[in-house]
Amino acid sequence: MKTIAIKGDSRTSVGKSANKAVRKNGQVPCVVYGSGTDNINFTVYEADFQHLVYTPNTYLVRLDIDGNQMMAKLHDIQFHPVSEAILHADFYALDLDNPVELALPIRVVGNSPGVRAGGKLQVKIRKLRVRGLIQDLPDDIEVNIDALEIGKSVRVRELSVPNVELLDTPENSVVSVVVTRAARSAADAAGDEAEGETEEGTEEGTEEAAE
Repeated sequence: MKTIAIKGDSRTSVGKSANKAVRKNGQVPCVVYGSGTDNINFTVYEADFQHLVYTPNTYLVRLDIDGNQMMAKLHDIQFHPVSEAILHADFYALDLDNPVELALPIRVVGNSPGVRAGGKLQVKIRKLRVRGLIQDLPDDIEVNIDALEIGKSVRVRELSVPNVELLDTPENSVVSVVVTRAARSAADAAGDEAEGETEEGTEEGTEEAAE
């Protein structure tokens, strides 16, 4: 799957004062741990998070900390409640021989007959949680809607990715096609018109029979 390279600088000073100084310099205090790796405190320039955080895609991270390289995933990130600046980031080091859990984006493909008939496509889940080896993880999970009619859904249990386990509840709806308000109003109007024509025809028939 897609990876993104991030370069960091190790640091030994931690704590509120040290973190404040780091942020003042345009950097983010970070830590990486897991997979038999000792905790490493480091800093990354906030601008380097742009393509990792502000995107619908999911990336693995190729960390380079003072020349020490490792594959990792972004495990947790904290934002300032007002400015939304990144305050801290946690990375989890990965082992190529062990499964990893990630949330992968879905990619809708196909042409729904329900949408062509006036329905509206609703995406209920934009990312699905999965578990698998790094080499088996795709960039995204394809959801085909070629057979999706109005009132129907594609559920998690209908999707599959080779060698990858889907962790979301099997009955959860991923995408659905629903009737729009305009389409429902048009259908109701058509029904009322048809009913009116039927009643008119019945009245005419009754009058002719009376004559």
